[in-house]
Amino acid sequence: MIEVVCSIVIFILLIAFCGCFVRVVLGPTLADRVIALDMAATIVVALILTHCVQSGSFYYVPAAISIALLSFVGTVALAIYIQKGGAS
Repeated sequence: MIEVVCSIVIFILLIAFCGCFVRVVLGPTLADRVIALDMAATIVVALILTHCVQSGSFYYVPAAISIALLSFVGTVALAIYIQKGGAS
């Protein structure tokens, strides 16, 4: 049962990742692109953790935590950049 549910979740996350990728490429403003990149990183973390649950191995959990932390720091840095008028 877990394998089926995890496969469905992975499929849905991949569809959401494709939507984020489209927004990164076609986003009208830099803020849209930043939010889409943050969402894509969150989806990648969710994909990694879903794979961990599906396989029963938690070997990739530190990688997921690292990606989440780097995504947070990058989003904050880009938000400060936008706030100071860097993308005008």
